[in-house]
Amino acid sequence: MRPRRTALAGALLGTLILAGCGQTGTTATPSAAPSASSAPASPADFPVTVEAGNGKVTLAKKPERIVSLSATHTETLFAIGAGPQVVAVDDQSNYPAEAPKTDLSGFKPNVEAIVAQKPDLVIVSNDIDQIVAELGKVNVPVLLEPAATKLDEAYEEIAEIGAATGNKAKADEVVSGMKTAMDKLAAEAPKDKKLTYYHELDQTPYAATSQTFIGQVYSLFGLTNIADKAPDQAGGYPKLSAEFVAQADPDMIFLGDVKCCQQSKDTLAKRPGWKGLSAIKNDQVIQLDDDLASRWGPRVVQLAESIGAAVAKAGAKS
Repeated sequence: MRPRRTALAGALLGTLILAGCGQTGTTATPSAAPSASSAPASPADFPVTVEAGNGKVTLAKKPERIVSLSATHTETLFAIGAGPQVVAVDDQSNYPAEAPKTDLSGFKPNVEAIVAQKPDLVIVSNDIDQIVAELGKVNVPVLLEPAATKLDEAYEEIAEIGAATGNKAKADEVVSGMKTAMDKLAAEAPKDKKLTYYHELDQTPYAATSQTFIGQVYSLFGLTNIADKAPDQAGGYPKLSAEFVAQADPDMIFLGDVKCCQQSKDTLAKRPGWKGLSAIKNDQVIQLDDDLASRWGPRVVQLAESIGAAVAKAGAKS
């Protein structure tokens, strides 16, 4: 039995980036289609009880009408082979392309609209407007899987979703592939360069410390996060001043606000005091995929690959 995770990180991410850029996830190497080695669930595998963010959730039978109100969990469902069971996803779920996108909202969940899909399982990442209890009143099972704060929690959630949907074998396979890929990337990183970095959530600018999920991904590559010295940590997502970033002068700048806010090396150079930053002068401003940078599902490996490639390039120059 594991401790319940707080949804605070998810709420902060939602406020800072998800609303503008499209919500939360990743596919590394794992494919969306079930492999031959992944045996389909049999009726004997149910009932199953999963310990989620909202406590123990028991499913009497394999769900056949799943509604996902989280872009991260939509990606996970398709990666573990549960795609055929998904009947509707929220308006921020833009991956994979075949996901049955609707105008359902994970930020302003509408009970009636959700129930109209006749779901036998709803998966959410935030308990906004007490949606878990509200759906419980009409006997709809809900799996609350909050924003992961570390990689192990992301792996845990994928396994839980696999068990709840009758796709445990494929979920375990996906997690194993993710762990192998992440370990390989971390092992290959040139950690002797002592490079510093700044990860931008939006141009306010909000950043993420090493205590956050994204911060822990960067830590795999031996990077030093300038946001860790921010005077107000704000739950891991401090609002930095332009002066703070300029004084820290990071070796590398990673932008998670490219799609939503059109940020680039050129736009950064126009900010007061930033034109002379080392990262800008040395062409070490990395534009990330906003979706990969704000989701914690299987495609986090692709995010790590982007970071790893940038670190290798910067290490070679230093």
